[in-house]
Amino acid sequence: MNTLIKTDYHFPGQTGVYRGKVRDVYYIGSDRMAMIATDRISAFDVVLPQGIPYKGQVLNQIAAKFLDETSDIVANWKQASPDPMATVGLRCEPFRVEMVIRGYLTGSAWREYKAGARKICGIALPDGMQENEPFPAPIITPTTKADAGHDENISREEIIAGGLASRAEYEQLEHYTQALFRRGAETAARKGLILVDTKYEFGKKDGKIYLIDEIHTPDSSRYFYAEGYRERFEKGEEQKQLSKEFVRQWLMENGFQGKEGQQPPEMTPAFCESVSQRYIELYEKITGEAFVKSDISRVSERIERNVDKYLTIYLK
Repeated sequence: MNTLIKTDYHFPGQTGVYRGKVRDVYYIGSDRMAMIATDRISAFDVVLPQGIPYKGQVLNQIAAKFLDETSDIVANWKQASPDPMATVGLRCEPFRVEMVIRGYLTGSAWREYKAGARKICGIALPDGMQENEPFPAPIITPTTKADAGHDENISREEIIAGGLASRAEYEQLEHYTQALFRRGAETAARKGLILVDTKYEFGKKDGKIYLIDEIHTPDSSRYFYAEGYRERFEKGEEQKQLSKEFVRQWLMENGFQGKEGQQPPEMTPAFCESVSQRYIELYEKITGEAFVKSDISRVSERIERNVDKYLTIYLK
């Protein structure tokens, strides 16, 4: 499989590089950066050993589309996407929290609830809820932003008390998070999907808050199919969904949850191809557009050529 697992570029004006779980960020000058969406896939905060074909393209193009379509809600970092797997934009100082917002009780929140938790990130949850049940209103359950290892739940008051954001900043982050989630849910509904939960990341530049990183992608979001949701919920059946949760489920079925001493199961070419098809399916479903596979015969060189060309023109 020809996938982009690691990068080692030297772009014009490059001043540094940061390699995350899925994205590699190249700093350009003092105020710009190029973000490369690789084909790496992570689960339980662990980068898995195999890449997923076209995953980076799917993530980058969905994020670019929805960054453009939500710029009326909050300014964002994107300036251009010179390659299907790359975006160039503003370098912001990130808030060290991820703004997770949930419309339904599912995923890790359900696992905690099922184990007896009745409070998440300081938010009280009622007894008697069922898996995949909608909350009366979406709840925001932030996490710390870890460079390595597991992100941890954190409450609004802990964020403010810890100096991760001022009270005024955090209230603005909550406002943007709710507004972005409403827009994402409306967009999904028009495509026959339910935006179940997602996360947003924000940063500051020159005193202004910007939306950074990705938005409404299958790595950052969970979608249910709207058709049949009610029937499956009432029967206690699993929901048909488009998200990375099926990868987590597969890992758990094979005895892996990212715990110390555990090794990820073998990811066969057939399994990786099936994951790729799920990512492409989400792209086409949520965007309403056909996915056009880019030429990945020399994917690393292609990205370098396209980003080099853009930066050479931009830096003139």
